[in-house]
Amino acid sequence: MRIFGITGWKNNGKTTLVERLVTEIVGRGFTVSTIKHAHHAFDVDQEGKDSWRHRQAGAKEVLVASAARWALMHEVRDGEDEPALADLLERLAPVDLVIVEGYKRDTHDKLEVHLVETGGPGGRELIARNDPTIRFVASNGDVEDVDVPVLDIDDVPTIADAILAHVGLPERK
Repeated sequence: MRIFGITGWKNNGKTTLVERLVTEIVGRGFTVSTIKHAHHAFDVDQEGKDSWRHRQAGAKEVLVASAARWALMHEVRDGEDEPALADLLERLAPVDLVIVEGYKRDTHDKLEVHLVETGGPGGRELIARNDPTIRFVASNGDVEDVDVPVLDIDDVPTIADAILAHVGLPERK
């Protein structure tokens, strides 16, 4: 299974680019899964539902299944560490490509998303300037002083081409 990351600072368009890349790459005949890192607590469950009640009762894992989808919720209880990306990747079914959003400090190769209006003078420093895992930058403007290709953030087919070539997935028609 090949993995490639999309990273960058908050509010730079990571999720939008991931969404557009998944659509583009799936449209080319590849299978894609995603992993999204959240820096805050989140819940995919609804208070009062049976699965929520199971979790509140202390269940370590709750799997909810229907004819349309299934979801496994795993509780990280007090004193437990957040799971490592490698551990999460092992839980996924095999696909052609896993796109990882976030996990900017992990060692997998990544593309940094950079919007000029949220970066630049007075903004956050480009991660690509100090991180050898950044292989591309996608931006909506000029980016200077980086040693990696800078791609137009709105040219999703070209970004997809670059990622697929980088991870060694052949062209499909």
